[in-house]
Amino acid sequence: MFDTKVAVLVHEDLAEWQKLNVTAFLATGIAGAVPEAMGQPYEDAAGRFHGRLLGQPILIFAASTEVLQRAWQQSLQRNLTRSAYVRAMFETGHDAANRAVFRAEPADVPDLVGLALHGPKKEIDKATKGARLHP
Repeated sequence: MFDTKVAVLVHEDLAEWQKLNVTAFLATGIAGAVPEAMGQPYEDAAGRFHGRLLGQPILIFAASTEVLQRAWQQSLQRNLTRSAYVRAMFETGHDAANRAVFRAEPADVPDLVGLALHGPKKEIDKATKGARLHP
């Protein structure tokens, strides 16, 4: 039904609140980077409008450091749309600080705790190989 796929990989060693937090931030990254993936606003039975959601499913994966690093490299090689969350971002309190700690990470091997990808289905499947659906 969809030519593209959205996948979020979250480090398996995080606390539950961190997994949820990272997933939410990463999903907004994809929504911002790929506005055409957004569906139409929702309207309830009373005629009130509610926010738009991504118009396709998002697969959430649990991943080890190795799987996250492999997916990172694959996303770069395949030029996939991505949003990333690094461990140091848990220590900051606002967006500008998050960008600063992200920029300070080694470009080829950032300390990823989360990675969201959007792109053609086959490319996302190759990039997420080795990850397992989050329980």
